[in-house]
Order: sequence, then C-alpha cells, then structure tokens
Amino acid sequence: MSEEIEVAGPAPEAEGRGRGRGRGGERGRGGNRGGGERGERGQRRGREASGEPAGEELIEKLVHINRVSKTVKGGKRFGFAALVVVGDGKGRVGFGHGKAREVPEAIAKATAAAKKAMIRVPLRDGRTMHHDGFGHFGAGKVYVRSATQGTGIIAGGPMRAVFEALGVADVVTKSVGTNNPYNMIRATFAALTGQTSPKSVAQRRGKKVADLLARRGDVSAKAAEAEAEAVA
Repeated sequence: MSEEIEVAGPAPEAEGRGRGRGRGGERGRGGNRGGGERGERGQRRGREASGEPAGEELIEKLVHINRVSKTVKGGKRFGFAALVVVGDGKGRVGFGHGKAREVPEAIAKATAAAKKAMIRVPLRDGRTMHHDGFGHFGAGKVYVRSATQGTGIIAGGPMRAVFEALGVADVVTKSVGTNNPYNMIRATFAALTGQTSPKSVAQRRGKKVADLLARRGDVSAKAAEAEAEAVA
C-alpha cells in the first residue's frame, strides 16, 4: 500500500502543471493573434486617414528638397524640407510639404500631406485641358494652354511633375516671374482649379453640350455632336 501511495502522489501535480502550461500557452498564442489583428486595423486606419484608397496605385514625384541648418551651442543642427506631388494619372493630383531631421521622413510627411489634399481636374479626352488657364501665387504666374494630340508636355521643372502625375499627355505651359518651386506649384494648382468641363457649364447655363462645343471654331457641327455624346 505504501508503494502505491508513493507512485500515485506526484501524478496529479504533473497533470496540474501540464494543464496550467497548456492554458498559458493558449493565452500567449491568442495574445499574439490579437496583436496582429490590432496592427492590421491600425494600418487600415492609417491608410484611411491619409486619404489613400486600398489598392490604388499613385504616381509620386519628388519636386524639391531643401536643407536647412541651425547653429546651436555645440555645432549645427540640420533639417530637411521636401516638396512632393502625388497623382493617379487619371485626373487627380495633389501636392504636399514635409519637414524632418532626415530626408526619408520628410518625404514621407510630404507624401501623406499630398494624398490628403488631392483635387480632381476635368480633362479633355483624358489627355489635355478643356481650355486655357492662368494661375497666380505670390510672384509666380503660370499660363496653361490645351494642345493637339502629339504635342507632349511642354513644361519645365515643378510644372512637368504636376502634369505627369495628373495624367496629361499634351499641354503647353509658361511660367513667368519666379523659379521658386513652391510658388510655381501653387500657381499651377490655381490654374488647374479654374478648369471646367463642358458638361458642368451646360448644366449651369441650362444648355446642351453640343451647343457649347459648336461655338468653337476648330470643331464642326457633326464633330461637336459626337464629342457631346462622348462627354455625356
């Protein structure tokens, strides 16, 4: 009887320890799964806050990087400012400005700001402007003109980045007054926000799109009707 008691004594403790470890292990694995789900939810919230739809591919153009130094006790402290243009190549574009101690962080901040400030610009046939435009900001003045197919993007510096991200294939531009990239970008966006489509003008004036297009000297009546049907 004594031998049976000695053998049977440790068994319940081992079983208890085994059950305890099992429950602890399950809790640990469950905690990891919960942390992963929380991480995915955080990433989704980050994408929603930045204004970027899931699965959308955007064109990012780095326009300018400026290095700024500040003299402090013990040496100099450097910072970087980035100007970024973001677009989907289908009529939506935006720009943003970001500052940080490192270049990648500044670019990331500027990209996030650009995604939040995207605007939609109506395009003619998906390749050029509907009409000529003018934009002004500070000392910068920008002229934008529609062009025939095959002209290409005739623009320099920051303006070219905007039209490439916007998805424009044919346009003629001219910048007057300054070569500051910030003023040129803002003047270009001022010109783009003034663009209107024939459909919106026809709705506002209570007329047909064909009547508006027929008034253009370079379009015949039949071509105007066909283009009006395509626009509608």
